[in-house]
Formats: sequence, C-alpha cells, structure tokens
Amino acid sequence: MTLLSGHDIEFSYHQRPVLTNISLAVPEGELVGIVGPNGSGKSTLLKLLAHQEPLRHGRIELKQRPLTDYGTRELARELAFLPQRPLIPAGIRVEQLVQYGRHPHQGWLSQWSEEDRQQVAAACEAMQLEDLLHRPVSDLSGGQAQRVWLAMILAQNTDLVLLDEPTSALDIGHQTEVMEAIHRMTASGKTVLIVLHDLAMAARYCDRLLALADGSIAAAGPPREVITKPLIDRLYQTDVDILQAPGDGAPIIVPRRQAFDSPTARKS
Repeated sequence: MTLLSGHDIEFSYHQRPVLTNISLAVPEGELVGIVGPNGSGKSTLLKLLAHQEPLRHGRIELKQRPLTDYGTRELARELAFLPQRPLIPAGIRVEQLVQYGRHPHQGWLSQWSEEDRQQVAAACEAMQLEDLLHRPVSDLSGGQAQRVWLAMILAQNTDLVLLDEPTSALDIGHQTEVMEAIHRMTASGKTVLIVLHDLAMAARYCDRLLALADGSIAAAGPPREVITKPLIDRLYQTDVDILQAPGDGAPIIVPRRQAFDSPTARKS
C-alpha cells in the first residue's frame, strides 16, 4: 500500500526552478532514501512532502488524502518531520525533549496522560536513552543527540517519518548508530523517508532509493538497480567502481584515482 505519494510536483525559488515533474510513491513500512548531488533538490522535496513549504504545482497525498486537507495538529499526528539542523532549546534535558513529541496529541482538555508517559518511555527504550534521561541535550555527543531527536519523533507516534540528513557531520561510528536506530523504526512498522548524502549507508540500509539530478528523478528502485556506475558517474561528475559488500552484496562505491604524470615516474 502506498502511504505517501506525489504527482507532477514542481517548485521554484524566486523564479529559479528547483524541482521539475516529480512523481513518487512511498510504500508503507519501507525505508526510502533520497540521494543525489548537492543542489539537486533533495531537502526541498522533503520539505514539500512534510508540508514545510507551500506546494505551488502538483499534488501530494497522505493515505490517499490531499496533504492540504490536513490541519496542522492533525497532520502532526500522521507525519513527523526532523530537519537537518534542529535547534536545541537552551538547558533542555533528554527526557524533556522526547516529551515534546507528545504535543500533537494534547489539547486544552487533555493534558499529560498515561498513554503519553508510555509512549515516551517506549521511545527512550527503543533509542537506548535510559542512562541519559536527566542529562542536558547540549552535553551529548552528535550520535547521542540524534538518538534523542529520533526518540522525540518516535514518541510522536506517527505512521510516517521524514528525516533530512540525520547522519550529516557524524563520524562513521555515530552514522552507523543512527542508521541502526532508524532501521529499527521501520522494523517496528513505521515508514521512513530519509535524505542521505552517504551512498554506502543509503545502499546498505534503504529498501529503495530515489536519485535526483537537477531537480528531476534520475532513477528510482532498489539500491542495486539505482547504484550503477553510469548513473553515479553522471550524477556526481566522477569515475567510480561499484563493488559488492561481503555478506549482503550491497553496492559499495569506490572512486577511481586519477592518473597523473608524477616526478618519480618521469625519472624512471
């Protein structure tokens, strides 16, 4: 079943086209990665799908219903969005930030409930935050802080999660930590749409990929069909080899070293 779909999406900034003729379908229960070079429109597309930017052309549907039909609070109970660089409120502790995820489910007459408490506890357990609950978020490492934001998203308890480069600026250990946490989210039944720069991580963890180039879809499908030498060379203006990872056979992208005439070679 398709949970989120886009039809003929186009978008411009100050008369400059950013996205052109984008159509996509995000299947329920999958981890779908959006990849492509800088400036290809990845984050803009995610913001449109999250209703963070006004859609000027085309149609976006969530559960076969136009996104524009949802009110703000209603949409927040269906869709969770984590931007690339979320701002950490000054002095906030881990448990407090995770609790923010419950705000869409509360109102003037329904404040903090037992269900809220259970959702926050379950999210903290899923992201392995039990030993960090009373620490300031600003004191945490990059990987730990990202797990806190993901716990907040989990506590929001939506069927659909949209993440914009959650592994940016993290080392490989923390990238793996965060991607494992995201993979557990999909294993628990959530649908996740994620913007990624790291093609190796995208190929290893995502069920399918959507590759953008110059604001259009260049390829879509399972990672082994999308991550090909002709496509990567064209999208990134480079020259690579595509290898297979031991175990699962996931594509590994290895840039070729450019040949040059070194002083040593000339002397010989």
